[in-house]
Amino acid sequence: MNPATPSRPALLLSRVDVERIEDLLERPEYRSLDTAALRGELERAELVEPGAVPGDVITMNSTARVKVIDGNNEHEHELTLVYPRDADGGSDKVSILAPVGSALLGLRAGDAIDWPMPGGHNARLHVLSIRYQPEAAGELHR
Repeated sequence: MNPATPSRPALLLSRVDVERIEDLLERPEYRSLDTAALRGELERAELVEPGAVPGDVITMNSTARVKVIDGNNEHEHELTLVYPRDADGGSDKVSILAPVGSALLGLRAGDAIDWPMPGGHNARLHVLSIRYQPEAAGELHR
């Protein structure tokens, strides 16, 4: 496991989420995507069983309030981290395969991360709060 750095906080992930994401990454329709950053996050994360995930960690299907600082632009969004099949194009759902989705997985409320975005620039994402997390709601194998 790689140590956390100021731009990459420590990650805690559900073993079930990681297994499902790894299966997803092996599907032919996603093999051509650049998933190196997501794969790197999966490799450096600490894995725990779903019931051991603290309630302030973003897991799959969690809804979080996030501030995105992209250059001189700063916006707050409430985002739900979803699998590609559930990303319906709305601004409130972000796929785990999108740069913002990959960045959010495993972060805790209060964490911030610098993340590469399309076009070759970085954005800083701050997790302000988590409104819903499946594990905290008792949905351990959704």
